[in-house]
Amino acid sequence: MINPGSTYITERLGLNNIADMDLLYKAVYGYERPVGFFQKKYDTDYTGVKYIGYLAYNQQHQPIAFYGVIPTLVWYNGKTVLAAQSADTMTHPGYRNMGVFRALANLTYALCKQEGISLVFGFPNQNSLPGFIKMGWHITESLDSFQIRVGGMLQLQMIARRYPVLRPLYNWYTDRILKNYLKNKKGVQNSVLADGYNGVFRDDNYLNYKTYSPTRVIEIDGVLFWIKLQNGLQVGDIANIAGNFDSALQKLKALARKLGITQIYFQLSPQTHLHTVLSRDYKPVPAFQAGFKNIEGDLVHENIKFTLADIDIF
Repeated sequence: MINPGSTYITERLGLNNIADMDLLYKAVYGYERPVGFFQKKYDTDYTGVKYIGYLAYNQQHQPIAFYGVIPTLVWYNGKTVLAAQSADTMTHPGYRNMGVFRALANLTYALCKQEGISLVFGFPNQNSLPGFIKMGWHITESLDSFQIRVGGMLQLQMIARRYPVLRPLYNWYTDRILKNYLKNKKGVQNSVLADGYNGVFRDDNYLNYKTYSPTRVIEIDGVLFWIKLQNGLQVGDIANIAGNFDSALQKLKALARKLGITQIYFQLSPQTHLHTVLSRDYKPVPAFQAGFKNIEGDLVHENIKFTLADIDIF
């Protein structure tokens, strides 16, 4: 067995090496992210700290692994706390099961402590969950997914995804259809805070940062839906839910059909108001686990809730 300690070096993520993220991502997943995607995603200067993560390189200085977190502010018991979300975890297929991930994670957590980050949270899948638990993570709950099928026969979104040459035409079509619904907003306030829970603090600085991912806010019957058109119609969060939600959701389903989308997708913490409202008519299915690792102090995790908009993939 190759000794990984003799086959790689580590470097903190920064402007000088962030382009290597693109090379590693393509090697791991087989396709590329848009130009500048990772630079925007890890430039969290609005929090006071940025580029929190480590790359590993082989002896030919080719990137072989990465682990990083995204600093963000969390509203916790009446004040903001500097936290971070565990984000991209990538290891080149030729260097797996050699302990590289754990080494990079430990370096990253030490960097978090150095930069004043109190808490790391994340949403590990079933493959990575055992490794996170071994590193001292505490799992509090399973977020629930609501997958609402809307019917319709013409699956335009799926066709455009399958045939890239059609994507510009589909993007033009979606812009045209959504034009009368769009609001001049970059996101919505966190609904879990209105429910009395702690959660990600979405001020204007956060919403400006979040534009690294293409999302939109639309209004239907006074209800604001923060959406992303990818693998269905994903709803990150909702504002102004009281009053007309049922009729607004029915109209959202009709809009999805017009867009050639067959499914509306929510994901959020149990006990929240939105979860309760959706549960009246739709069955929740367990999805991502919500996990935490204290870096400094002894913060209580059970009162921190999330919606899909808080996850870095939205």
